[in-house]
Amino acid sequence: MDYTVPEKSIDEVQADLTKRFTHFENPKDRYKYLIDMGKQLQQLDDSYQTEENRIHGCQSQVWIHIEEKDGRLFMQARSDAAIVSGLIALLLKIYNGRTPQEVATAPLEFLGKIGLLQQLSPNRSTGLYHMIKRIQAEGQKRC
Repeated sequence: MDYTVPEKSIDEVQADLTKRFTHFENPKDRYKYLIDMGKQLQQLDDSYQTEENRIHGCQSQVWIHIEEKDGRLFMQARSDAAIVSGLIALLLKIYNGRTPQEVATAPLEFLGKIGLLQQLSPNRSTGLYHMIKRIQAEGQKRC
């Protein structure tokens, strides 16, 4: 597990992601960038691929392991689908290494601004919603 505390604020990270994604005019290029982000996910140990860590409501298999260390939440995740792995990587850029309060209350308007939400299938949108809810619930629980 990487316990690096983010240097940038959530707003700064979201602004950076918005800039990166809106750079691509073609939606296919956004998807390619998202998939590339997913390929860079830290490996999730098999021991964390448990029913307790599985995200229900996703069409593909998704596991998120969340640990608290020094008052911050650190996360690792894995999916068997390329686009979903990219969505996880996107969420971890926002949430990983943040305080439970930040995790519980981070605004996510940037997801609409980057032009991905409009492109996602209903099943992927539902899966993304379930991943966000699970992560935020962990933050709430530890506030």
